[in-house]
Amino acid sequence: MAAPGEAATDLEVIRGKRAALFFAAVAILLGLPLWWKTTETYRAPLPYSQISGLNALQLRLTVRVTVVFTRESVPLDDQEKLPFTVVHEREIPLKYKMKIKCRFQKAYRRALEREEEALSLGSMQEAETMLAEPQEQAEGSLTVYVISENSSLLPQEMMSYIGPERTAVVRGITHREAFHIVGRRVIQVAQAMSLTEDVLAAALADHLPEDKWSSDKRRPLKSSLGYEITFSLLNPDPKSHDVHWDIKGAVRRYVQPFLSALSAAGNFSVDSQILYYAVLGVNPRFDPASSSYYLAAHSLPHVINPVESRLGSSAASLYPVLNFLLYVPELAHSPLYIQDKDGAPVATNAFHSPRWGGIMVYNVDPKGYNGSELPVRVEVDMVRVMEVFLAQLRLLFGIGQPQIPLKCLFSGPKSEGLTIWELDRLLWARSVENVATATTTLTSLAQLLGKISNIVIKDDVASEVYRAVAAVQKAAEELAAGHLASAFIASQEAVTSSERAFFDPSLLHLLYFPDDQKFAIYIPLFLPMAVPILLSLVKIFLETRKSWKKPEKRD
Repeated sequence: MAAPGEAATDLEVIRGKRAALFFAAVAILLGLPLWWKTTETYRAPLPYSQISGLNALQLRLTVRVTVVFTRESVPLDDQEKLPFTVVHEREIPLKYKMKIKCRFQKAYRRALEREEEALSLGSMQEAETMLAEPQEQAEGSLTVYVISENSSLLPQEMMSYIGPERTAVVRGITHREAFHIVGRRVIQVAQAMSLTEDVLAAALADHLPEDKWSSDKRRPLKSSLGYEITFSLLNPDPKSHDVHWDIKGAVRRYVQPFLSALSAAGNFSVDSQILYYAVLGVNPRFDPASSSYYLAAHSLPHVINPVESRLGSSAASLYPVLNFLLYVPELAHSPLYIQDKDGAPVATNAFHSPRWGGIMVYNVDPKGYNGSELPVRVEVDMVRVMEVFLAQLRLLFGIGQPQIPLKCLFSGPKSEGLTIWELDRLLWARSVENVATATTTLTSLAQLLGKISNIVIKDDVASEVYRAVAAVQKAAEELAAGHLASAFIASQEAVTSSERAFFDPSLLHLLYFPDDQKFAIYIPLFLPMAVPILLSLVKIFLETRKSWKKPEKRD
């Protein structure tokens, strides 16, 4: 018979074993999952499959062209076939992962009575005025009028005409292949007014190989919601020159109409400043033959950096800043001329830097120094200055001289300095650029989040990613449908949402919190509790194992 002390001891041992097992069960079944759940990195689900599918996206840019045939423009048999639609599609040969196809959807029809009357007038300007009165064309669409082969509306040697609106005129032909010949002329004019390989290559300059396009093709500014334009007058020698410029009136007369016409591409703000004692960072060289100073072409890139430190316009700007500098050289370096690569003086005495702005050197008339006391009063010819700055502004936005077909009459832009179809062409390029930029940003973000598992993905970041993916898909659909305005808006939303997700500060919260730091934090917390429980479990296991091997006692 066991003693009462031994029974009490056995009872305590059993109770201790049960307590150890209970603590171990609570720690493993409840504590460990709770700790794992409360310390895990929250990662909202993202559409990884849709993002990877964007790289295989095929952009189809549809340009709707209405081709209007007047009487006697084509043979009578061909006129009886009207109306009908012809589609001309070709792939743009760019070394880019996203395939781009340009699709011209030509709708052939007969001219209305009002159109016949307008195209029978004596001049192209009168015809355009009459045709534009009741007509409102959608963004990105074109109307091409086919006139008689012997019509006097165009000069006899000209085969086509491109105006400032979304309209053009081509000569017809009385030939059995009239539709085929006229169709080729229409395509040439439509390509010049809408999409060319160079326009798309310039828009995708940041996404194409370096050897594909020269630096001259990389002029256009990157697409943005807004732009800031700063006009600066640099007077390094105020003791010799008292310079006056009517920049406020010049902006109102010349710059503001251009920016108003360009307002669909973004918001613009314009300011001006005068900087005294601001010199160029390069010493001009003296030319004894002409008794003048000059800046060689190879030294022009070194001019910008020293001057830029004085401008201060891009320090606190959220948007790209365009700087236009009017430099009046000091008396000791006057006159000052800019030379091109061949050593010849530049006609405008100005140069521009891609995605930065332009600089123009304004020399003071030497006659102004005759019998005048210093400082000499200098009145800047703002017409000449603004002609140069507006030409540079067009180049910076990628609005260069159009590639006009042979024997084509081009009327040029109106007083705004921009034709309507040039704006459409800019929106085409900006839409493609935005889609490419958003796709690249989303792909980079998905790769980053896939490689680094401890980055937190909040719900608002995920919603921005979903919104960007949907906007890219919508922009592609609108481009394929030929709806340029809605496609451009969707592409802007895609870029904004993708960049907002990519640069969200919450992505960096746990990025620099590696696993060794986790162990350094959690081991001092869990080790004092875990060691007694583990030792108790080992002791219980050994005693149980020993009791299984102990032979039974028999009487």
